[in-house]
Amino acid sequence: MTVAARLAALDITLPEPAKPVASYVSYVQTGNLVHVSGQLSNDASGGIKGTVGVDVTAEEAAAAARLCAINLIAQIRAAVDGDLERVVRIVKLGGFVQTGPGFTAIPAVINGCSDLMVEVFGEAGKHARSAVGVYQLPLGFAVEVDAIVEVR
Repeated sequence: MTVAARLAALDITLPEPAKPVASYVSYVQTGNLVHVSGQLSNDASGGIKGTVGVDVTAEEAAAAARLCAINLIAQIRAAVDGDLERVVRIVKLGGFVQTGPGFTAIPAVINGCSDLMVEVFGEAGKHARSAVGVYQLPLGFAVEVDAIVEVR
């Protein structure tokens, strides 16, 4: 099954890639690796903002991480000129969760992103990763995830 077919089966329509909000670029390719800048838990409805464990539940945060995955895939699609079949491997994800005191289920939150990468890219979606709780994220979003992707 192609990546496009998997996205369709999951009822996912990729958004236009988000434009940078500061002094950086959305992605950089060096050799066969694409480094994708952090993507926030944002969508057309405004996304998921807040502090996990305070005003965002763990389940809502996992959904936020899934939004990050969708935004990462949109950036990856831009990097490969629209041909997601060029993705060889999702190499690594770096996940950041805006957490409140005592919230430690950070890996479970980032699973929202990790699981979608495997659903969309199959074996090639299995990756190394980091999952870190932080005090604040840009613009108040609940989750941010960046990626390193091998392409051909």
